[in-house]
Amino acid sequence: MTFLPGWPGGLAVDGLSAVLLVTLGTVLAAVLVFAAGEGYGARFFGLMLLFAAAMAVTVTATDLVLLLMGWEVMGAMSWALIGYEWWDARRVRSAGVAFLTTRAADMGLYAAAGFAVAGAHSLRLDDLAAAGAPWRDLIAAGLVVSALGKSAQLPFSFWLSRAMDGPSPVSALLHSATMVAAGAYLLIRVHPLLAATGWAATLAAWAGAVTALVLGAVALAQRDLKQLLAASTCAQIGFMVLGAGTGAPAGGTAHLVAHAAVKSLLFLCAGVWLGVLGTKRLDALQGAARRHRAVGAAFGVGALALAGVPPLSLWVTKDEILAGAGGSPALLVVGFAASVLSAAYAAKALLAAFRPMGGGGVLRVPFAQSAPLVPLAFAAAVLGVLGLPPVADAWRRLLGVPDESGPGPWTVALSGALALLTVGAVMVVRRIPEPAWALHWLWLEDAASAVVVRPAFATARALARFDDRVVDGAVKRVARGGLAVAGLAGRRVEFRVDGLVAAVGRAARALGALARRPQTGQVHLYYAQAAVVLAVLVVVAVLAG
Repeated sequence: MTFLPGWPGGLAVDGLSAVLLVTLGTVLAAVLVFAAGEGYGARFFGLMLLFAAAMAVTVTATDLVLLLMGWEVMGAMSWALIGYEWWDARRVRSAGVAFLTTRAADMGLYAAAGFAVAGAHSLRLDDLAAAGAPWRDLIAAGLVVSALGKSAQLPFSFWLSRAMDGPSPVSALLHSATMVAAGAYLLIRVHPLLAATGWAATLAAWAGAVTALVLGAVALAQRDLKQLLAASTCAQIGFMVLGAGTGAPAGGTAHLVAHAAVKSLLFLCAGVWLGVLGTKRLDALQGAARRHRAVGAAFGVGALALAGVPPLSLWVTKDEILAGAGGSPALLVVGFAASVLSAAYAAKALLAAFRPMGGGGVLRVPFAQSAPLVPLAFAAAVLGVLGLPPVADAWRRLLGVPDESGPGPWTVALSGALALLTVGAVMVVRRIPEPAWALHWLWLEDAASAVVVRPAFATARALARFDDRVVDGAVKRVARGGLAVAGLAGRRVEFRVDGLVAAVGRAARALGALARRPQTGQVHLYYAQAAVVLAVLVVVAVLAG
């Protein structure tokens, strides 16, 4: 279908969008069943369905106009869902921080659309790579900025920490198949444009790699399970962005799908414990996984998959991405270092949940909350098949990149060995270093407040004072001047003009009265007057000679 007459585009389903739609539908169904078990009402489900529908529009849009529509609605719904409990001022502030941060980055998408109209004369995503210089570079810059903001990549990552104030089902959907994944999807979708610029692909690759490494350290420093999972989302999305930048869109998409299953599973497990135990602090969750077998087993599968332990899903899909980074030894080293951190922070969560503890009975978890964990855990375990050679070939053909290469044996072996060694070391040592500099998410929110928010408010206050004192003051002075002139005219000028007019009137009336005197209506007087006038004329004629 075409949305704008004269501008080809609309909605369409190809291999990539079909994969994203299936992922979205599956995760959405699991999350909604879980939410039903928590007793949410119609407003919550309506917002969640709109949130998912916006993501569906985003992944099926073939032009920037429809993509922007889905992008915007998704941002608005995320604000409404993070601040769902609107009576809590902190949650509302957190929703505002998340919304404004992503909105600031979204300006890049608007700019990209404008540059596309000017340079490519088309809004179709497929046509962007054919735009001439410098429009192609400007379009790519706008898309990269908006994608990094939506996916909480550096330096926009802090909004995802604030988003943890939303309900757990919202976190499960937001971190897996919507919103955060949308930025990675966009970069995967436009990877031909990134490659055509000669610099945008490299920029995206390094942005993803650095985010995977640094936010991995942030995840390692967290003492709150949801905060740990949020930072790990930034890091794992960083791998997808790395894949889009290094020409591994099939690997990036496989990682996106597998991560959606893993992360929705882990957030729902966190939601179960938050609802039953009333806490998400890691030190208070000790032994929680032992108190309900189904939840504990599901969390164990999800955490091991997040660690990249063979043969679980993220082990293979991450290696698919690292294979694409093989052309740059520096990127490869950063990628492996980020993989080690992934294993460390996942092992930290695993250790906290399974650490033996005394006391505490079996947890009573509603069936509606435990049932969705089973299919998600199964998917988290087996989706690594997307990277196995026979399936991987079909997967790449489905995504339209049949020539993309897979990981070599040494990459797969090294990645798996590092994950196993890291998790094993954490379990043996039972003590994990927590970098203090990363505990508060690198102080990014404070930096943004100091560099952007406070100057913006100061500028706004200065402009308000200028408006009040100069613009508004000038208007008031003009009005006062008009009143003064009117008063002056009323008291002096108008008085004199009126006096002159009155004097003329009085003179006219006097002349009229004087002229009326001879007009008595008596004939003898008219004769006398005529005789006098005649005598005067005779005297004048005699004197004149």
